[in-house]
Amino acid sequence: MIQILTGSILISLLHAVIPNHWLPVLAIGRKEGWSLAETTRITFISGLSHVISTVLIGVLLGLIGEELADHLDSFTHVIAPAILILLGFYFIRQHYRHHHFHVEKEKIEKKTKRSIITALVIAMFLSPCMEIEAYFLLAGTKGWQVMALIAILYSVITIAGMLIWVRIVYNGLLKLNWHKWEHNAGIITGLTLIITGIITFFIQ
Repeated sequence: MIQILTGSILISLLHAVIPNHWLPVLAIGRKEGWSLAETTRITFISGLSHVISTVLIGVLLGLIGEELADHLDSFTHVIAPAILILLGFYFIRQHYRHHHFHVEKEKIEKKTKRSIITALVIAMFLSPCMEIEAYFLLAGTKGWQVMALIAILYSVITIAGMLIWVRIVYNGLLKLNWHKWEHNAGIITGLTLIITGIITFFIQ
């Protein structure tokens, strides 16, 4: 269980730092002349939408994991860790293909504030964090408590991270090559999933 929670926390922290979810909100806010308070509020709403869709899918996968564990003894010991490892290789592969989520700023510029917020919320809801979903699937084999804990940790870390980074970057306190960081995050995500899968296989 420790390896599942540790992997979930690492993925959540990484997810909160990757700019491809919160940076578009900040860029649009700057262009539209939103205050820091407005930008923070809209980031929170968008982040909440993103978290809700991710957790909903996660709970469904957790239920599937629970059902499979009850009827398939090898699932917990072999199949679930294998899924983590395969997903890890998938995200590393995606790193080299450079496929990331982006809010298309051109499509929502020059619209009303309400329509911009709506577009951001919908875009975030339709882009759940697939990296964390494997952990929900594995958590389902450990019971509702573990699954609920992962959901809470992921939600709090993701939203808090988005809000913190928006405030830091809005105030110009930190300037980094965000594109490079986003691009390399795929490798870190993939390695985290692979390592968790290997540890889970040998410890269980």
